[in-house]
Amino acid sequence: MNSRKFYGFIALVVLTITSILIILNLDIVLRAFHSYQSGSLTMEKFRLDLAAFDLGQSIPAIPANSKSSPLDGMIQVFVPAGEFIMGRGPEGASLRHVVYLDAYWMDRVEVTNTMYKLCVTTKGCSSPVDDNIYYEQWTYRNHPVTYITWFQANEYCQWAGRRLPTEAEWEKAARGGTDERLYPWGSLQPNARLANFDETMIHEAVSAFRYPLGASPYGILNMSGNVREWIADWYDPNYYSVSPYANPKGPDSGTERSLRSGSYNEDRREVAIYRRYRHAPESAGLSRGFRCAQDAER
Repeated sequence: MNSRKFYGFIALVVLTITSILIILNLDIVLRAFHSYQSGSLTMEKFRLDLAAFDLGQSIPAIPANSKSSPLDGMIQVFVPAGEFIMGRGPEGASLRHVVYLDAYWMDRVEVTNTMYKLCVTTKGCSSPVDDNIYYEQWTYRNHPVTYITWFQANEYCQWAGRRLPTEAEWEKAARGGTDERLYPWGSLQPNARLANFDETMIHEAVSAFRYPLGASPYGILNMSGNVREWIADWYDPNYYSVSPYANPKGPDSGTERSLRSGSYNEDRREVAIYRRYRHAPESAGLSRGFRCAQDAER
């Protein structure tokens, strides 16, 4: 093969790979197009969107032990038994305290549109509310399913043979052990390579598989930003002051359910992993999704 044919072949390969990547990630193209139409497209905005892939970066946290759910294909990550420090500060809704948890499994990513649609198709779940314009679109197949009530999230996890995580389980999966990090990746302030929050200028959820550099110590993705996640617990701002040491399950009753993670609309303080949110369980919203947990066999 002469040099002209060789370089032509290389160019064709690069063009093919680039075309495949563009097709598989059309949400970036659509965001750029919509920004162009509104006159808000800048190179900085496009660069921040591309940063979500962490291209060329070594991944710091890869799950040490994982398995695949037979029903929805979700990768589940093992979280070992032990203590961790939950919350932050000497008072308030996020009171710092020590918690012991038995071992369990946590979903590596938020439940996606594709996964949720499988549950709906098999009549295990009801459809998201009509306001969800992304649910049926192939371009957004790997985005977290949103416009989901707490009841629908709970229904899905039961269908998949899992359950919603407790607040303690969610925070340990995001935080690890006892180093009291502020974010899944550590205490470095959030940036466009680590999480989808308001400073990325994306202003909508992205694929649940992006931001690998922002993984928790167990290799779990998007536990800061992207979408808020429904939690099993009833919400009580004073619960941490009476929470049991071992395997806390939250209050026995309440009017609102807890959420974690913050979303793409929150600032860097609001996506810290100790921050707590709450909402009426029957309320579905554009930035509310979920992931599931599962007891480990003893």
